[in-house]
Amino acid sequence: MPTDSQSPTNLIECDQRALVRFCADLGEKPFRAKQLLHWIHQVGESDFAKMTDLAKPLREKLALHAEVRAPGVLKDSTAADGTRKWLFAVGAGNGIETVFIPETHRGTLCISSQVGCALECSFCSTGRQGFNRNLTTGEILGQLWWAAKALAGDEAPAQANRMLTNVVRMGMWEPLTNFDNVVAALYVMLDDNAYGLSRRRVTVSTSGIVPNIDRLRAQCPVALAVSLHAPDDALRDVLVPINRK
Repeated sequence: MPTDSQSPTNLIECDQRALVRFCADLGEKPFRAKQLLHWIHQVGESDFAKMTDLAKPLREKLALHAEVRAPGVLKDSTAADGTRKWLFAVGAGNGIETVFIPETHRGTLCISSQVGCALECSFCSTGRQGFNRNLTTGEILGQLWWAAKALAGDEAPAQANRMLTNVVRMGMWEPLTNFDNVVAALYVMLDDNAYGLSRRRVTVSTSGIVPNIDRLRAQCPVALAVSLHAPDDALRDVLVPINRK
């Protein structure tokens, strides 16, 4: 069991496998991981005391050794066409953007994977800001967690699935240069005990990090979008420097 002196484990960082390990450390059975995924991601609950189908001793252990902590919301705005944008705080004065785009038959959430970007594509304002750091798994999932709660309003966040049907990993990117954290977050998005999104409705958008495209296919084959930005290699070399590699 974790000691009282350790920092609490942020369970929003954990996919099902990590939650199984965490529960084992607490002396709990593996099925508790599925219950926690349900409460955190389908119900949107961060207060362990309200997770009513967990035994009271487990809730007490969770209160001592765990937390559910997503990035804080700095700004939440909605445009006239229904597009909704959140600005999240991720420490050290840094912010990331998440955008929900409603359409007639679907609603797409665009999620950031990094603070800034190192690729320096000539047309991209994010690239001109430079690269600060990769987002953690919890900071990636926290954007979806907040959006699901906000879109559901007073209903259970699971009901947001009627509005939020697709997730695109782009925003402030390149997602495939933050591979491990992105894939861990994808597992939770696809998990039926969490968001239960279809693989064809979760898209990773990349500028073309070819070795990690192969790794993604092997580990978590979701939809892939490659941003070309040019009709030929010569122009793409100028616009997207990663193309030279």
